[in-house]
Amino acid sequence: MGPPFWLFVVCGLFAWASSVSGGAPHHQHQENVQTPLGIAEGIVNGSAVRFSVKYASAERWKESQVVSTWSLPNGFSDANKMPLACPQGTLDASAYSEDCLSMVLYVPRDFLASGCSDAPTFMWIHGGSFTEGFASDYGLDGSIFAVATNSIVAVVQYRLGALGFMVPDGNANLAVKDMINAMKFLQTVVRSFGGNSSKITLAGQSAGAMMIRSLLAAPSASSLFQSAIIQSDPMNYGFLNISTQQTLQSYYNELIVCDSTNSTCWESVSVDEILEAQTTLYNNASAIDASASFVIPLRPVRDDVLITTPLDSTAKFPAVTKPILITSVLDEAAATIYDLFPDIVPQTSFDAILSELLGADRAATVVSSSYYQSNESDARDLLVKLGTDYVWRCPDWTMARNWVNNGGSAFVGLFTVGAHYYSNANIPFCQEEGAVCHSDDIEIVFGTVSNPDIAQAKLISQIQQRYKSFLNAGHPNPLGLPEWPAAGKTKVHTYKLGECGKVKIGACTPAFWGSAVEYDYQVYDI
Repeated sequence: MGPPFWLFVVCGLFAWASSVSGGAPHHQHQENVQTPLGIAEGIVNGSAVRFSVKYASAERWKESQVVSTWSLPNGFSDANKMPLACPQGTLDASAYSEDCLSMVLYVPRDFLASGCSDAPTFMWIHGGSFTEGFASDYGLDGSIFAVATNSIVAVVQYRLGALGFMVPDGNANLAVKDMINAMKFLQTVVRSFGGNSSKITLAGQSAGAMMIRSLLAAPSASSLFQSAIIQSDPMNYGFLNISTQQTLQSYYNELIVCDSTNSTCWESVSVDEILEAQTTLYNNASAIDASASFVIPLRPVRDDVLITTPLDSTAKFPAVTKPILITSVLDEAAATIYDLFPDIVPQTSFDAILSELLGADRAATVVSSSYYQSNESDARDLLVKLGTDYVWRCPDWTMARNWVNNGGSAFVGLFTVGAHYYSNANIPFCQEEGAVCHSDDIEIVFGTVSNPDIAQAKLISQIQQRYKSFLNAGHPNPLGLPEWPAAGKTKVHTYKLGECGKVKIGACTPAFWGSAVEYDYQVYDI
């Protein structure tokens, strides 16, 4: 029998069947900027200028170091070329390189002419289960967002999978440390592009949002950014603990036939062998240690050195001060449910699926509640509702309450309008009018929707105005738009992004998810 259906649930997080070709348009000419690290070569991209750059270098399974000179990625001499991706199994080998610690900057052309030096920076961290994704993926052209928000956009890459999280000697969190170095690089150079080095906001979606959560839990990273935007973070899955990481690491070392001290052996393993062993580990993680699950078993580790708190409800929550903005989408779980169950699922199967997913005790509490009842013949819609609450919406709201109760400000939103993302193209439900599936918020935020309809165009404008306000003032309430209320200590006041009206609390009440029915991070105490 295969793994429980839900253990595949987080898609973006999902398998991104990507191709690097999603790429850059043709450009007319180049603009250069003098930085403390050397001359930056940029390509005019409409009203913005695009700069591809290598921000750090690293030997295999070693901590990265911020570069000391400005250089194009991958030894390129053509500034129009986009960085090669980090190694990942869904791309052809010609599309990736271990030399992948690069970013793409998008800067409004006006900044370069005016010499303005107070603009904020929006640093975007891509999703992809910590095993996939890259800076030039579809929809991530930051030109429109940069101009609309008067900001510098930095779309960054980090080491993925085993190369970022499975270091044979146990030095966890290399990928998280890559992101710290990306911020250090930005602090060094943004002033040259019109930016203020003290005004960096982290933003990301799915696994990228989880990466941001790990940086919020890392005291040594705190001074490097001022605020965070967390989109579709599967907060049900906490950071791994040291014990789980060590168990997975030992298994992985056996797969590559290298012990924890033989660095010569590490270097001799091919990238193909590293990726093949990574896939084996991924597929067997939950059998090795149930707390890892089949969902993102390669992820940040609470090592008590870099990441010092679980930042959830399993331990004392730290005092916090940064403003955060947390969003999810209407149908987070739909793509996975309808992919796994292309045919109707009888309601009579609902209880058995829940028991496999949650265990008998949690399933019994869910079934006996009033939150997940239906008279429909097809249980898939109910599974979507449950999955969305369980993995994303309710733990996100719990996080917001914890944040506010410990000194920070939080704003919670729900995308009720989206733009169908390419990774959902084979899911009929996600192509239906009104469906907003996981990743369908990405092109709304970046403003890269092709031929937006009236509702999408309106939301793009409003989101970018609200994000501009958040980047500069720490709240998403510019003049002229309805108030997006801050979350309170008990009520999160979730704001609908795309339509009017209030979001119903439903099962996300503090008494149900996280209390009567525990999240996975509580069940496994990670």
